[in-house]
Amino acid sequence: MKRLSMGCALLFAGVMVAQPPEVKPGPEHEVLKGLAGTWVGKMKMQGMENDCRCVYRMECGGLWLTSNFTTKMGEQNFQGKGLDTYDAASKKYKSVWVDSMSTKPFIMEGTYDAATKTMTLSGMMAGPDGKDAMHKIVTKMEDKDTMTSKMFMGDTEVFTIDYKRSAEQPRRGKRKDKGDPKPNP
Repeated sequence: MKRLSMGCALLFAGVMVAQPPEVKPGPEHEVLKGLAGTWVGKMKMQGMENDCRCVYRMECGGLWLTSNFTTKMGEQNFQGKGLDTYDAASKKYKSVWVDSMSTKPFIMEGTYDAATKTMTLSGMMAGPDGKDAMHKIVTKMEDKDTMTSKMFMGDTEVFTIDYKRSAEQPRRGKRKDKGDPKPNP
């Protein structure tokens, strides 16, 4: 019995010492890194146009791009947060989006076309009728300071956002104000 206990202890100690291989950002993460910074734009949706703002940061050792998006939809403030990465195992970009209008995350995957500088992500999300429908987001990086994102439900365009990179850089550390970030007018 003593030998069995000693063997289990040694096996457990070996597992505790073993380290997983170090994961480092690859060239695909450079595409995401190029988005880091503050972007301001115009969101066009259902005949309305609103100012919007998105702050992107590379985090978790350069493996994940986080985003904080703010705008108004009518008179209602809207906030969304995203997590984007490249999954080397599936060879796809992956994205998780949550926002102030839903309790269900929107999970997408897709590809980046370097020739056209276009990221295309798709996934299932509730449509206006509450039923899941395929949605697609196509983001074209015109240059390092200009991009356009379009969302489609099926073949129908839901919105377009035309972004310009702002000279304002994301803040580091804690925010002084405690409220939700406001869109940049």
